Amino acid sequence: MNNKIVKRIQNEFNDVTDLIIRNINLGFNKVAYVIYLESICSSTSINDFILKNLTNLQTFNKLINHLAGPNVTEVKVLDQMEFYLNNGFTLVIYKDKVLAIETKGELTRGIGAPNSENSINGPKDAFTENYQTNLGLIKRRIKSKDLKTIDFFIGRKTNTKISILYFEDIAEKKLVDNVKDKLAKIDIDGIVDSSEISNIFESENNTPLPMTQSTERPDNVVNALLEGKIAILVDTSPFVLIIPAFLSDFINPPMDNYNKSININFLRILRICCFFFSITIPGTYISLVNYNQETIPTNLLVSFSIQRNGVPFPAVAEAIMMLIVCEILSESDLRFPNSYGSAISILGALILGEAAVNAGVVSPIMIIVISITFMTSLMFPEKEMNGSIRFYRFIFLFSAAILGLMGMVYAFIYFLINLTSLKSYGEPYFYPIVPFDKVYFNKTVRKSPKAKDTKRSKLLASKNIIKQKENNL
Repeated sequence: MNNKIVKRIQNEFNDVTDLIIRNINLGFNKVAYVIYLESICSSTSINDFILKNLTNLQTFNKLINHLAGPNVTEVKVLDQMEFYLNNGFTLVIYKDKVLAIETKGELTRGIGAPNSENSINGPKDAFTENYQTNLGLIKRRIKSKDLKTIDFFIGRKTNTKISILYFEDIAEKKLVDNVKDKLAKIDIDGIVDSSEISNIFESENNTPLPMTQSTERPDNVVNALLEGKIAILVDTSPFVLIIPAFLSDFINPPMDNYNKSININFLRILRICCFFFSITIPGTYISLVNYNQETIPTNLLVSFSIQRNGVPFPAVAEAIMMLIVCEILSESDLRFPNSYGSAISILGALILGEAAVNAGVVSPIMIIVISITFMTSLMFPEKEMNGSIRFYRFIFLFSAAILGLMGMVYAFIYFLINLTSLKSYGEPYFYPIVPFDKVYFNKTVRKSPKAKDTKRSKLLASKNIIKQKENNL
């Protein structure tokens, strides 16, 4: 019987060169077959857990009891053999029985420091591409039976393991069911990274703004879970998704929790100002220069006119040209190796800016305006958030080019309508401003002292609001 099972595996894995099949003679014409994929299994584990124990065994029950391993499972449905082989298990076939023993190899890098979410204070460990490692980094911080995990296997070809993490006594059941339904409906050939899950979910919202928060920091995930949010872990991805996400979560990162509130609140006001400055500065300059010169002091207007003297392009064309050049430099900085990427972008900006001014192609004031615009956008490292800032920046710019300051007003109204109408997995995206929630407002827009952070948001955790007793120290 076992020969038929082996032949079935050979036929299914035809032309798979890393498939290893070994037959072990147990004596008295009894043969056991050991089958595994060499590329994803550990030869040391196979030798220690299996080969050393496959001697003089009489029955299948003894085989189960004698084979060591972190995870030993009897495969009762033969269609599952492919799943176990592709997930780092070794199959032991004895007569008509099949055992799957976990012998995964170490194919991931070690735990390192965060690259995209640097922080002076706080933990320095980051997620890796290994699912079990990522789950362990979270459970190392959360020691509670109320942390629940729901597993999915998505992808007809990749069969990627995806898990939902949430606190059963905190998170809203409606939100958990919503995410479960969305994952269950995904039918795709493969999922390679968590960003693909995010893109599938966010396709329902026709907006450039990110609806899902992606983080490589375990402490950010733990803080989100404690507030009643949901985390999604994807095997082979070093980034974990947090659902739902609001605009305030992207402007003010969770790393602020490690600093004093009196210092952080100044930085949060600065970030909010930078967010609006990055969107509106080019449009404001265009509207003042082209349409509303009466709003500029005379001396400043004369200075602008002198600087623009001899420039062959209108201010709008100047702005668009310089914005595109800066976007090219920014993108090249990301694509080049870290060792010299920043140096090339800085050198390019300095040379291009100086040469453009000397050639009379661009006015010096435009260089200043675009520089301030990109400096303020650097406050937001999230790639999707930067993309949405760029989108709205051009909306304001074209509106100002057509109608001046009135166009800026119309663009701002459109921006507010867009923000207030968006939903992040059924929850308002402009929360906690609209609708206003003092509790979540004091966590994101401003930072209250840790001793006064006593409640959770009713929107995220209506059944378990109390977070701690207020400490009157």
